[in-house]
Amino acid sequence: MGLLDDVLAGLSGQSRAGQTTGQTNQPPAQAGGSGMNQVMAALLPVVLAMLASRATSGSQTGSGQVTSSSGGGGGLGDLIGAVLGGGGSSGGGGGLGGLGSILGRLQQAGYGDQANSWVSRGQNQPLPPDAMAQVFGSGGLAEIARRAGVSEADASRGLSQLLPEVVDHVTPDGRVPDLDSLAASVDTLTQRSRMR
Repeated sequence: MGLLDDVLAGLSGQSRAGQTTGQTNQPPAQAGGSGMNQVMAALLPVVLAMLASRATSGSQTGSGQVTSSSGGGGGLGDLIGAVLGGGGSSGGGGGLGGLGSILGRLQQAGYGDQANSWVSRGQNQPLPPDAMAQVFGSGGLAEIARRAGVSEADASRGLSQLLPEVVDHVTPDGRVPDLDSLAASVDTLTQRSRMR
């Protein structure tokens, strides 16, 4: 997983540099090279929180809609409800938490083939940066950017590169895992992103 490993390595390097120099980790304004890695590093905790969210793992209605069971704690774990609108996910996302919601939104926006390539084994199909506003909506994209501390344009570019890598990583068997397995994968990535 070259890109994801680079982002994780950058996070641990930034943490060590910040401790040494007393500086905080701030994503740069530029969007190329190591600057984009820093943007993706800022987005990674937000993406992991969305994947780990069980906010949309409530009951399904007869129409296939998933109703939210979120308690509304207000943390990053509730981001998926804010970004994807709680009960707005359909297409069998119930029981899959945030990952199911994201995959369902990709399918609804016409990017199902790309999403399926990330889950299945083999090459990940790319996603254009402008797809992020279609998938998350302009308000959802703005919320993701705000929580990550990056511009919406950087969030779009970063998410289009980071989502395929992270989804591929949390679906190593070529299928969407159950919630416990997904939580374990997300926890492992979270711990790796915090290593100092």
